[in-house]
Amino acid sequence: MPPQKHASQTARKSLGEEGMSLNVLPEGCIANVLAFTGPRDACRLSIVSSLFKSAEESDAVWERFLPRDYQSIIFTSDSYVLLASLSSKKQLYLRLCEKPIIIDDGKKSFSLVKKSGKKCYMLSARDLMIVWGDTPTYWRWNSDSSSRFGEVAELIGVCWLEIRGKINATMLSPATLYAAYLVFKPKEGVYGLDYQPVEVGVGLVGSENGKRNVYLDSQRGRAHRYHLVRRRIGLHNRSRIVGMQEPVPASENNGQHPKERGDGWLEIELGEFFCKEGEDGELEMSVQEVKSGDWKGGLTVEGIEIRPKEG
Repeated sequence: MPPQKHASQTARKSLGEEGMSLNVLPEGCIANVLAFTGPRDACRLSIVSSLFKSAEESDAVWERFLPRDYQSIIFTSDSYVLLASLSSKKQLYLRLCEKPIIIDDGKKSFSLVKKSGKKCYMLSARDLMIVWGDTPTYWRWNSDSSSRFGEVAELIGVCWLEIRGKINATMLSPATLYAAYLVFKPKEGVYGLDYQPVEVGVGLVGSENGKRNVYLDSQRGRAHRYHLVRRRIGLHNRSRIVGMQEPVPASENNGQHPKERGDGWLEIELGEFFCKEGEDGELEMSVQEVKSGDWKGGLTVEGIEIRPKEG
C-alpha cells in the first residue's frame, strides 16, 4: 500500500475512534457549548454522560443564564444574605425561579422564568399610583397573609377608579414579549363591577397604546357562559341572581374576565408590550373606570405583575 494512502486511512481511523467521542473534549469546552443553549436544553443534555453532567453544573454555564444585572437586583433584596450564601450559580438560578424575592424596600418582587431565565416583576400596591389611595374613606391599607408583600390596598368605595404603574423598560429582558396583569381578589360584598367594564392599557409613556375593556368581577364570566338572569337591587346597584336558563357551551374567555392564579389571587391581563433590544423609556400600565360615575368597591389589590407571555 502506498505510504500516502496508508497515512490517510490511519488518520480517518483515528478520527473515527477519537474524533467522534465527546468524552475526549475538555469539560470547560463542553461547558462553553452548554452556555450557548438555554437552561432547559442544558439540563436535558446533562443526561448524556457524567462529563456533560459535571459541565452542566458549572458556574460558568449558569452565570450565562442569569440576567447580566442579577447582582445589583439581589443586592436590594431582603434575602440578599441567604442568596449570596448559596453554593452555586445553579442553586441561585433555581431559587429565583421557585419563589419571588422582595426587592426595592418591599415595593417590588423579582423572579425568573425557569425554562428561559427571562425576568418577571411585580409592582406592589404601594408602588402604584392609586387615585384617592391615601384617603381612608375610599381605600384602606391592610396586611394579607396570602400576599408576598407587607401591605395590600383594599377598595372601600369610589366613583373614580384609577390605578397606574410604571417600570423602566431597561429592567426587562430584551427581545421579549411581555404582558401585564392586575393581581387582585374580590371581598365579600363586592359591588359596582359586575356589569361595568374598566378600561386597561399598556404602553410606553408618551406613545400611543391600545385600550380595551375588561371586567374585574370574577362571576361575570360564569354569568356570560350560563346566561344567569340578574336583578338590580340596593343602594349601590348590586345584583342578585334570580333565575337561570339552559346552560350553553362555554365560550372563550378572550382575556376579558379574571383567571385564577396558583397563589390564590385573581389576575386580569392589561395588555402586551414587546421589549426590543436597547429599549428605553418608562412602561406604563393603567386600570380605570371614570366615565360611569357609579360607585364600586370590595376589591383587594396586591399589585401589577409584568412577565413574559407564553406562546
